[in-house]
Amino acid sequence: MTNLARNLVDTADAHPGRPALRLDDQVVDYLTLDERSARVASWLTAEGVTPGDRVAIMLPNIPQFAVVYYGALRAGAVVVPMNPLLKAGEIAYSAGDCGARTMLTSAMSLPEASAAATELGITCTDVTGADFAAALTSTEPSSAFAERADDDPAVILYTSGTTGHPKGAVLTHGNLRSNTETVVRLLGITGDDTVFGGLPFFHVFGQTCGLNAAVLTGACVTLLPRFDAAAALRILTRDRVTVMEGVPTMFVALLAAAEAAGGAAHDTVRLAASGGSAMPVDVLHRFEAAFGCPVVEGYGLSETAPVVTLGALDGVRKPGSIGTPVDGVEVRLIDDEGKDAAEDEVGEIAVRGPNVMRGYWNRPEADAAAFTDGWFRTGDLARRDEDGHYFIVDRKKDLIIRGGYNVYPREIEEVLYTHPAVAEAAVIGVPHDLHGEEVCAILTLKPGSTATPEELRAYVKARVAPYKYPRTVRLVETLPKGPTGKILKRELSVAL
Repeated sequence: MTNLARNLVDTADAHPGRPALRLDDQVVDYLTLDERSARVASWLTAEGVTPGDRVAIMLPNIPQFAVVYYGALRAGAVVVPMNPLLKAGEIAYSAGDCGARTMLTSAMSLPEASAAATELGITCTDVTGADFAAALTSTEPSSAFAERADDDPAVILYTSGTTGHPKGAVLTHGNLRSNTETVVRLLGITGDDTVFGGLPFFHVFGQTCGLNAAVLTGACVTLLPRFDAAAALRILTRDRVTVMEGVPTMFVALLAAAEAAGGAAHDTVRLAASGGSAMPVDVLHRFEAAFGCPVVEGYGLSETAPVVTLGALDGVRKPGSIGTPVDGVEVRLIDDEGKDAAEDEVGEIAVRGPNVMRGYWNRPEADAAAFTDGWFRTGDLARRDEDGHYFIVDRKKDLIIRGGYNVYPREIEEVLYTHPAVAEAAVIGVPHDLHGEEVCAILTLKPGSTATPEELRAYVKARVAPYKYPRTVRLVETLPKGPTGKILKRELSVAL
């Protein structure tokens, strides 16, 4: 029996005075984080939350995220983290799909979250306000601890495919605990480290490799609620950050900010870890030279808690490679029939191990499609060299990764199709120097209808999170199609 939140209790017992979270001048030590999370557990229980209930959390990287995250886990609840930039309709779908009992958010997200909660008939609480602070102060911290089995759900992360609605990937206490322990061991994170907390905790990368890894070891996470390169650069120096974790766009922006600042030394960083999408080799080399630390690349997904492969800190390092499978995780490259791809051929990455999700929430048909003989099919294509190092070469999915955030074309296309002037829509990713990929929509209009690219862009912007809407909208006479009438996005990509 285990509960991921026990890591916090154990660390608070061993190192109560160590700083756990830092947000500018605000510092929360482990004893305080533990005590506040225990009060949240009591408060949730008093609100009627029972073990197994889902609790939605919509917060940026602020101390309250960790407080309510571990508080909900202590109460035995299943945490459903959501991007605080989501709109009411997006929130309502995911919270409704998992049957969330309540929603915890901030003043910034309260209007959209409240609208979604009202639609669903559930409660919504601003955990950054004075009323909630007063409620916690008057609540006795819970000494009880909901025991959970390794295969009990701990977190549900909503992730979309290229078709259909978002699906909830169910990560268990065992999934998250094992992957956190692996990350700590391979990156050598200790209680002496300060980890850069600019990766959002609602995303599995920041949650496992940042928050949970720090709590397991007693390290400090220095928080940046919204990434800004100049601010990040100041934090690296001010807080003497030793472990920098980010997506490639963060590294690109940090390099630019460092150059703009005159190339001042930032010599405390001992290790940088990159994931989310492939880092250009040139960027990797430039960052290592500018910051005087190795950059290791990894690969993973929400469904794998997330780390599947990781580059080596010592031994053979191959820029451009996602490394080799981490401890206890098996990786195969398979063909469309689920058989092993021939040597030296590209195949789909399939994964098996203690980090692989239990399945999608109430989606047996999605599970059947995602698993073959116990192996999770990732939809990503790779090759493996003679040393066993993997290299991503393409994606079977049409997924767009913009600045480390997943954007699913079908979701944006569905919004565009609700506009009265749109006849056909195709959304693709196009290369972008800063964001890696940018969202582009190519549209045809209905006969006799008129709409400008600016109008259509604004239409989508009002209905989805800010990172999702297409910055480029192009109007064309026709879209290329195959013999069955399916739009051929690969021809659009070539044309652009």
